Amino acid sequence: MSEAVERYNQWLADPLIDAATKQELEQISQQSAEIEDRFYRDLEFGTGGLRGVIGAGTNRLNVYTVGKATQGFARFLLGQAAGRTADPALGQSMGQSVNQVAKIEGASEIMASVVIAYDSRFQSPEFAEEAALVLAGNGIKAYVFESLRATPELSYAVRHLKATGGIVVTASHNPPEYNGYKVYGTDGGQLVPHQAETVISYIQEVNSLSEIRRITRAEAEQAGLLEWIGEDIDKAFIDVVTATTPSTEEIAEAVKDLNVIFTPLHGAGNMAVRAALTQAGFTQVTVVPEQEQPDPRFSTVASPNPEERAAFTLAIQLAEQLKADIIIGTDPDCDRMGAVVRNNQGEYTVLTGNQSGAIMVHYVLSRLKQQGKLPSDGIVIKTIVTSEMGAAIAKHYGMQVLSTLTGFKYIGEKMTEFELAGTPTFLFGYEESYGYLAGTYARDKDAVLASLLICEAAAYYKQHNQSLYDVLQELYEQHGYYLEKLESRTLKGKDGMQQIHGIMNQWREQPPTEVAGVAVEELLDYSKGIEGLPAENVLKFKLADGSWFCLRPSGTEPKIKLYFAVCGSSQQQSLDAMEQLTQSVLSRL
Repeated sequence: MSEAVERYNQWLADPLIDAATKQELEQISQQSAEIEDRFYRDLEFGTGGLRGVIGAGTNRLNVYTVGKATQGFARFLLGQAAGRTADPALGQSMGQSVNQVAKIEGASEIMASVVIAYDSRFQSPEFAEEAALVLAGNGIKAYVFESLRATPELSYAVRHLKATGGIVVTASHNPPEYNGYKVYGTDGGQLVPHQAETVISYIQEVNSLSEIRRITRAEAEQAGLLEWIGEDIDKAFIDVVTATTPSTEEIAEAVKDLNVIFTPLHGAGNMAVRAALTQAGFTQVTVVPEQEQPDPRFSTVASPNPEERAAFTLAIQLAEQLKADIIIGTDPDCDRMGAVVRNNQGEYTVLTGNQSGAIMVHYVLSRLKQQGKLPSDGIVIKTIVTSEMGAAIAKHYGMQVLSTLTGFKYIGEKMTEFELAGTPTFLFGYEESYGYLAGTYARDKDAVLASLLICEAAAYYKQHNQSLYDVLQELYEQHGYYLEKLESRTLKGKDGMQQIHGIMNQWREQPPTEVAGVAVEELLDYSKGIEGLPAENVLKFKLADGSWFCLRPSGTEPKIKLYFAVCGSSQQQSLDAMEQLTQSVLSRL
């Protein structure tokens, strides 16, 4: 009997597994491959948390895997709050009362608190409540948003409420069958690897469901360990977002003149983005009606991902009717923002994350300089797979530039480090995958702020008879024609993981000396913890002509991602160089 079948039978026999889950499992009793996939491992808790297909099994997202993860996170938080390692002997059975929990902890006061938010996906409210009740069972107070909210508001709320941590139930822009669970530290940032590793070790020590400490909703509310939050946090969040952009009275009329189309892609961004734009003075904002309401099926799009032009099909149709100046779209949990602008032929073109980032870096720094507010110790942070164009712009304004590993958690970590040190002054952080942040009110990418910022930039430049496309062309002329491309290969399941591992090992052990006729000058193997960064399974190849490419297994999806970047003296030169580079690399896969 395989280990997967053994686990499958254990779930069927476990009295703590509910009848509906057992019925789901009984329906696959003759499907050996399905049983293997559902039970061959525990759903991996990566540095950002859990993400997986919803369903019954140890390798699926369900209330039991959420409960187990939360039990481990609770122990981590209590250990932090007490300034010690939590006692592993504290594990008790499900259904334990709050009074017993307080007695075990040796104190009746609440030692830790967690803010919980969730998006529009299937079972998000249920998973959020399950996490809250496990936290309460461990004597930790849970502040839970009364309905779906944007991920950046969660990051803000952790700081605002001075909580010990945070949880967001979301799978970002994954397909509808997925959901996820991200954890945050007391600074409002996602846990970085050394913290996540401790949480993972605690999760792995939860050997059975009977060790998950959980109480009922009524018990949690009565004990003051479950509090529902909403409008007050919403208002404070929108206030701080609108105060963060470099807006002045000079463009108060300009924002009224900008015609904006917005799509939340059936997710959590609808109310927050509209509230921010309204408070900032925008009066011509039209929401795509078919995509306005939350919909866990994301029924109008193949993928709710603002990185893809197809997600904007309905928005572009509406924009053409209304002759809109700009289209903005946010992903389901509203931490990523995509923008669409008119090119010189009047056609709507989707900006890449690198292009939007470069425009916003330029807008923020140039406006601060005009206002005499550009700090001498200012810094812009990007990731190692993000275009160097934003870095060139930042250096043009005399600002420092720092590159971190992929994942906004690393940008957030640096922001907190700078805040504690008092210098340098954080101005803007971004990654090529459509994540942006200005200001220090949060420690995660914010599509609410990004939506407002890029619309404000569009209004400002429109006032000066320029479109964002015009501005982008000027930046290319000034700094070089930077061009980037992302390719990915989806390799699912156990075999897929092995294939990805094999690809990385092949490129690591047999690196090319030249690519597309250009010499490879340097191989950066980030698994060795180079450039002062944590170790991560990423390979970056720098070529003699300044171009580069990077291989990186996704931390949240069964994919290997390949990033490519070139910079030429003309658009055509960059296009030609990119074609040669990508063909040469992809032919070796």
